[in-house]
Amino acid sequence: MDTSHGDVLVLGGGVIGLACALYLLRKGASVRVLEQGTPGCGASHGNCGTITPSHAAPLAMPGTLGVALRSVLRADAPLYLNPRFDGPRLRWLLGFARHCNWSDFHRATAARSAILQRSRLLLGGLVRDESLDCEFAEEGELYVYRTAKAMAADERHHATVLDRLGIEVRRLRGDAVEAMEPALKPGVAGGLFHPGDARLRPDRYVDELARRVRELGGVIEGGARVEGFATDGRRISHVRTTRGVFTGERVLLALGAWSPLLARSLGLRLPMQPGKGYSITYTRPAQAPRHALVLREAQVCVTTWASGYRLGSTMEFSGYAEGLNRARLDALRRGAAAGLHEPEGPEQLEEWWGWRPMSVDEVPIIGPSTRWTNLHLATAHGMLGVSMSAATGELVAAQLGGAKPALDPLPYAPARFGF
Repeated sequence: MDTSHGDVLVLGGGVIGLACALYLLRKGASVRVLEQGTPGCGASHGNCGTITPSHAAPLAMPGTLGVALRSVLRADAPLYLNPRFDGPRLRWLLGFARHCNWSDFHRATAARSAILQRSRLLLGGLVRDESLDCEFAEEGELYVYRTAKAMAADERHHATVLDRLGIEVRRLRGDAVEAMEPALKPGVAGGLFHPGDARLRPDRYVDELARRVRELGGVIEGGARVEGFATDGRRISHVRTTRGVFTGERVLLALGAWSPLLARSLGLRLPMQPGKGYSITYTRPAQAPRHALVLREAQVCVTTWASGYRLGSTMEFSGYAEGLNRARLDALRRGAAAGLHEPEGPEQLEEWWGWRPMSVDEVPIIGPSTRWTNLHLATAHGMLGVSMSAATGELVAAQLGGAKPALDPLPYAPARFGF
């Protein structure tokens, strides 16, 4: 059995692991990425690909838990809590409930906003400087409302929050929204436009990150599922995988929703649960939206690229249950049909599900472990892994390289949970 060594051993070849690998390579480190499947085969593959400083506010706020509990009876609800008993999920939900207060809401919003805005600032340069062919477009994102009630609710808990953070949001009347987006059916009550948001094709973005990692001398080991760790005192001495044994001066845990499962073998209880998301990808319809859309009442995201078209979103807490939930895919189609002239493309290419790594406080976990001297974490980015990827890579590279980070690392530190 071969033993391979490098400066940094990155566990996970999704968007976060690959972004960290790229930034580390740019700083001169040697990097080896261990991926259980192929790069980007998890949540990085089928999400809607929006880059969203506008998504600074977390789900956790007063009233959210009630919405989740009522969803137990509706398998097609945008936020769905599966009633099956699951001990770890129940513990996570109790922790999540404790964060559904305004104090924690504002703390999480500030932390998420800082990394989202930094990442958005970096991403255009990253795409340009590394020649990433991923259909990146800086055209903003439009929230569409068919009832004044829904728009008023978002005005209070979304738009005013962005105002305080200095993130531009434009309030639009219904006729202005319909003129801006001819793909929408008539009857729009209003809209909120986020001009600073962007979009890209996420599967191509991950493929391009992987390409650059290899071109810069990094190694990506596909089919290398982590099976366990060997330790020496407070240090991880090597990592055992289905492809052999690997070592690194530093080990970076960037396994997304799988992070808490592997962390248990290191005695770490990461307060995370998978939040299952769904999407349907088509060839591009003739009357495709010009901007990335969020159809707010249905909570359906719509993204158009030159190469295709995707409906996505929904949040399902069903633990590590695998497979497609037909009721939730049908809800995406119904929501799109209610708002768009052409809700589906001429050819369906893929129905997809994936696990998003949700932390109990909805703030990513980035930084050194307090228990293991050579372990670093970069996980728990929730629905915002693509949006936060560039700033996460920059932060990890600075921390491991001993440089001063551009972001205050304290809000993301694993130490806040005692590990």
